[in-house]
Amino acid sequence: MLSSGSFEIIIWILILLYPFVLTFANVSKFFVKTKLPEIALDIFGCFAGLFMVFMLCGAINITDADYDTAVYPFELHSPLNSEYGVIVWIIIFMGYLGLLILGLFKPEKLSPIVSAVSIGFTLLGIMTGGLIYIQLANLSEFGWTYLFLLLYYVNVILLAVRRIRFHIKEHVRLVNERDTVFRTSFGAWLYKVMSKVSSMTLFCFALVFPIAVIFEILFIICGQGADGFIKAFTMTADWTFSVKVPPPPLEYEGHYLCTVASGGHKKLVKPLRLGIRHGDKIIVNRQLLTANAFEDLIMEKMPKFHKFIRGVYDKYGYPISKHITTPFRADIVYIVMKPLEWLFLFVLYLCDTHPENRIAVQYSEYKK
Repeated sequence: MLSSGSFEIIIWILILLYPFVLTFANVSKFFVKTKLPEIALDIFGCFAGLFMVFMLCGAINITDADYDTAVYPFELHSPLNSEYGVIVWIIIFMGYLGLLILGLFKPEKLSPIVSAVSIGFTLLGIMTGGLIYIQLANLSEFGWTYLFLLLYYVNVILLAVRRIRFHIKEHVRLVNERDTVFRTSFGAWLYKVMSKVSSMTLFCFALVFPIAVIFEILFIICGQGADGFIKAFTMTADWTFSVKVPPPPLEYEGHYLCTVASGGHKKLVKPLRLGIRHGDKIIVNRQLLTANAFEDLIMEKMPKFHKFIRGVYDKYGYPISKHITTPFRADIVYIVMKPLEWLFLFVLYLCDTHPENRIAVQYSEYKK
């Protein structure tokens, strides 16, 4: 049986060896491919290391006392003010949470906003952690203690670099596989940039890590588009899934967003194509497609709430449409509806893994 003293010595040996073992494992992954279940090891390494950081801080007697509280000569005041330091710990927590999400979920399982926010908080957490380590720089007088704390921070950075690079590579791969048709030229340009970034070696990627993170967040939000597979069916005329048909019909009565799409000035409301509503052909624009996609999402996730919204819309939408008798009035309704359109789009990007696909198939037989 080990005595309590011997057991304590073994524990401290493990604590002292752990940072070096973790560093060696993480650095080696930059140069050697491994088939080990990396995410399990990463999560263990990250949070076990965090536990050891707190143990080391306790060993060098860092207290939670503020500057105006007397402490013993061998103790240190808290490096963060208790009143204002809460926001710092929240950011650190969100950084860990973002890193955990990126590790546990593949890019195709995350909605655009969740994906972008996770990456953003990971970077923000790393930057905040850097400030904490600068604040702790006075611990250099303790020699090896600060070295161990710094080693852990370096390992968290290495882990984040690998996770975000994997996310970028997977994102680019999915875009290629789905033959995504970008909505904007900016999205197409970002795709070219991120394609080059994804082909970088891990070492080169680490050198441009902060810039790559910013571009990836932009690419996630601005680089959305419907899959080419869907476009292959919908960008046709006269067939079951078609959304491109010859000149628009003269009749366009329906709910008021349909009226706006077909009745407003084209330069403002931007009609896109024809769609099918209750068997009739109608003109649709981005605003109408977004609103209907939002309704479709609510119907899927919250059917009872959708029934209430649908009832309100049916009650007031059609009477309003009767008063949209001129292009000018249609323009006004379009402008008034813009904030709601942005809200609908935000919810779609937050809750749907493929929001542009859902938007693209509205008012088409493809939706079925």
